Amino acid sequence: MNLSKKAIQTNPSPTLSIDAKFKEMIASGIDVIGFGAGEPDFDTPEHIKDAAIAAIKAGQTKYTPASGTNELKKAICEKLQKDNCLSYNISDIVVSNGAKHSLANAFSAILNPGDEVIIPAPFWVSYPELVKLADGVPVALHTDESTNFKFSPQQLAAAITPKTKALIVNSPSNPTGMVYSKAELAEIAKIVVDNDLFAVSDEIYEKLIYEGEHYSIASFGEDIKAKTIVVNGVSKSYAMTGWRIGYTASNPQIAKVMANIQSHLASNPSSISQAAAVAALSGSQNSVSSMRDEFALRRDYIVKAINAIPGASCLTPQGAFYVMMNIKSFLGGQIKGKVINNSDEFCAHALEVAKVALVPGSGFEAEGYVRWSYATDLGKIKEGIKRITNFLS
Repeated sequence: MNLSKKAIQTNPSPTLSIDAKFKEMIASGIDVIGFGAGEPDFDTPEHIKDAAIAAIKAGQTKYTPASGTNELKKAICEKLQKDNCLSYNISDIVVSNGAKHSLANAFSAILNPGDEVIIPAPFWVSYPELVKLADGVPVALHTDESTNFKFSPQQLAAAITPKTKALIVNSPSNPTGMVYSKAELAEIAKIVVDNDLFAVSDEIYEKLIYEGEHYSIASFGEDIKAKTIVVNGVSKSYAMTGWRIGYTASNPQIAKVMANIQSHLASNPSSISQAAAVAALSGSQNSVSSMRDEFALRRDYIVKAINAIPGASCLTPQGAFYVMMNIKSFLGGQIKGKVINNSDEFCAHALEVAKVALVPGSGFEAEGYVRWSYATDLGKIKEGIKRITNFLS
């Protein structure tokens, strides 16, 4: 069949593939523990669910404006001012069907065929695919553990070419959990402005930081703000992954283009979910603090436990709910009767033998690592560590 070459070349998400396989095994009655999914295991807070039910009963079940309701946009503007010291107007906000949709809108709005987007690696698996779907060219900027998986200003400057159009900033990061400091972001912002680039700032994990503070790159002056598309949403902070509400904040010219694109591709986000998102952003934030405290306990346990496994190691993530386990010492050797050459083979064998679902680092441009998500209860984390320890012994 003569199908779209661009579509055929799009790779499936390994995180969703692992999660689908895990759920299939669970449905078959297999005792498997999953550390693949990037979603909080907590329930959506009651006041948010109540707001959605109230919206349904009030008949808020029709189309909304393509870029979102004014009520939600106002709540987003207030949140950005309060949390990030960023002043935006309602016309600068575009509400979408999740932050992934927001990113797709952003790349579609700023990229022309052949434009390059610098993506610090390890990176979230969807970044390069979204760039390619918008006719852009993803350019990986590799980092390693020696710099806590963060790039230097010198590395960034060296990666810029005449074709470079944008830089992705993801802090806290998926998959490493690293967080850029205020000083580091200030230097990055200067390079972006000096080279007339766009910054696509994915801040979806901003409320899940355990050390340090979150700073938006858009907050370092009007010049960088005008060149930044802030991407955020309610999925991670409020345990609302299934509600599918993300948003962008940008200069009005970019926002208008993104809204036009979305009007044709998706009409509008769910009216019910938008009402729930208003309650999430405007209501009590106690659930966010409680969830963050629980994630911190899990993080401390899993980091200590991984570093106690002979041959394995990991850094301590500062944010999000992921940890990257270094498995390089096991590659090329046998594990439970099978030679393991890469992270994909490691994860496939761990799923089959240890009944533990992990995500291979290859999809994150981080071969030699596997990602654990500690967005699951401590009992499962302890059992998963036990199984992997036995698997590697």
